[in-house]
This record gives sequence, structure tokens and C-alpha cells, in this order.
Amino acid sequence: MNIDKSQVALRFAQAGQSYNQHAVVQKQIAQQLFDLIRKFYPKTHAKSVFEIGCGSGNLTYPLMQNLQIQHLILNDLYVQVQQHFQTDQKLEWLIGDIEQLEFPQHLDLIVSSSALQWMHDLDMVFQKSHASLNRDGYLCFSTFGQKNLQEIKALTGQGLAYLSIENIQEKLRNSGFEVLYLSEQVEHLNFQYPKQVLQHLKATGVTATASNFRWTKQTLQDFYLNYQKIMHQNESGEKFYSLTYHPIYCIARRLP
Repeated sequence: MNIDKSQVALRFAQAGQSYNQHAVVQKQIAQQLFDLIRKFYPKTHAKSVFEIGCGSGNLTYPLMQNLQIQHLILNDLYVQVQQHFQTDQKLEWLIGDIEQLEFPQHLDLIVSSSALQWMHDLDMVFQKSHASLNRDGYLCFSTFGQKNLQEIKALTGQGLAYLSIENIQEKLRNSGFEVLYLSEQVEHLNFQYPKQVLQHLKATGVTATASNFRWTKQTLQDFYLNYQKIMHQNESGEKFYSLTYHPIYCIARRLP
């Protein structure tokens, strides 16, 4: 589908205050990605690090606290993201659509958590990353796979065109990377009511996938009724509504 990056920026900016509270899965993903970086990245320091889609800093802060970074460049779509960081922190900002911007050069490490699924042309992002990294530099990221938010796609027909893990691996290799680690998981968030699912998505900014879709009284009613058809019950007989997340984790090294 055609992603309107201005709408993506708007939705995430509007969710800026609620994101930290509700983005439970995204926080867990960022922490798991950081643990992988710490495991695979061979140094305790980095001269120059670039983060694509830093958001509220779920990955940024662990990196700053545990890796000696001389020069940290942060990217996101909207300038309001800077509210999540202290003004005295030595950061350089590169605000805007990363697909339209020039990457910083001579990088030791490029990282990104839960952002690359918004790219139109992931091949180009990987190629620009390869060109920007120093020899033996690392590209470490998380993104989402094809089962991500599958309930929403099934009920509304709206959603991103997620890639398979095999497709991502192929793109990385074609762009000159050695894939050191690649894995996927399926996680579920459970809610008491379908309305809470939509509230969760709005609070985390993930409502910019529907370019031509509008919620009306009728579409909302249909959504709630249809969600009941895929409702679950636990062992106690309590009903709940599940929302699927499908994170993919990757650690890749630039080949000469």
C-alpha cells in the first residue's frame, strides 16, 4: 500500500504523550534488540552511531547508558520527538523522512527499532546504510513480519505490506551485508473489549496505515461485531480479544 509519511508523522506526534504508557510491546522489542546489540556488537564504544526512528528513546537510552558513543545522530519524522530528550544531551538531529534524506557518513553503527516497516523502499535504505557504514560497521534493527496486527487487517482490510523474514534476509545480502543474527517471534496483547484494541493502536500512533479508510458509526459497529467472531476464552471462561505482534530482529555486518 502507499504510505503517507505525513500522516505517519502526524499520528505519532499526536500519540507523543500516550506512547510511553501504551507501547508495551515496542518497549519490550527495543530492550530485546538492545540485548542483541550488546551480545553481537564487538566493542564497548562507538565513534559515530545513527538511529533511524528514535521515537521516545526506548532504544536510544539503553544505548547511551551502556555504550560509549562520541557522536549520536537521531532521526525521526517529526520535530516534536525531541521533547523526549534533555536539551543538554549531546545529540545531533536529522528530522524527516529517512528515505528522502542523506545518511550521515563514516558510521560505526546504525540502529532502528520498530520503524523500518514504514519504508517504501527497504532495499534503498539497506543500500544507503551499507554506503554510510565504516568497514565492518553494524546494522541492527527490529521490524515487523507478516502476522503483525493480523486481526486489524482481517477485519478492516487495512494494514502495511509486511515482508517475510526470508525476504528481509535476501535484501540484506543483496545490499552487501553479512547476516549474523535473524529471528522472529509472535506476541499477543489481550484486551477485554474490541474498543480497547483501537484505543491502544491510537495511543501508540499505529493508525496511519489506512489511507482511504474512515471510521464511521457503521464501520465501528461492524468492527466490534466481527471481532467477537474471533474472540478467545481463557481457562476460567473469561472472554478476551487478542492483538498479534510479529517482531523480527536482525544483526548484520557490512561486508567490505
